[in-house]
Amino acid sequence: MGSPSINRVEPRGRARGAVLVLHGGTQRSVEPVTGSSLSWQRGRVLQRTLGRRLGRDGVAVWLLRYTQRGWNDAWSPSPLPDARWALDELRAAYDDVPVVLVGHSMGARTGARVADDPSVCGLVALAPWFPPGEPVEGLRGKDLVVAHGRRDRITSYDASRAYVERCRDVCRSATFTDMGPVGHYLLRQVPAWNELAVSAARGMLPG
Repeated sequence: MGSPSINRVEPRGRARGAVLVLHGGTQRSVEPVTGSSLSWQRGRVLQRTLGRRLGRDGVAVWLLRYTQRGWNDAWSPSPLPDARWALDELRAAYDDVPVVLVGHSMGARTGARVADDPSVCGLVALAPWFPPGEPVEGLRGKDLVVAHGRRDRITSYDASRAYVERCRDVCRSATFTDMGPVGHYLLRQVPAWNELAVSAARGMLPG
């Protein structure tokens, strides 16, 4: 079946924190994620921006490539073991530095599920896939920033707003940003998406 892999952008100097980028996917697919995957490529572009902006501040920026493209199983979603493996790899590389998860679409849903990891201090969710009833307990005591465009036809703007409201009594902080009349794939208003991701991640990391 293959295995997950990581693209690494190392920090300048000693790492004081890390960002783990979690790319999108699809509801059901056992196809492997390859370098030609558009979801992974969008994650790679985001990783480059975060690495360029945060690397000089001592922040490592890693991009996880999942084993499979799909979420697949409601009870045992395919990306979760991959994301927990990546968090273990971060700890092995940098000890116990704080980690911010930056996820797009399915990656945001994955991040919310693994945010209970003790290294994670927050989640930046871009055009996330948060179905009704999606659990929020994993974000207890963490920071959450959600951004969504009003013309998204793949995942739901209204569901993202509802998810943030449910998180307000759980998270340390939970905010929602309306990205305006843009769609799902982070292809319009790219500087605005990038700036939000950079500033949110920087704000969640201590120091």
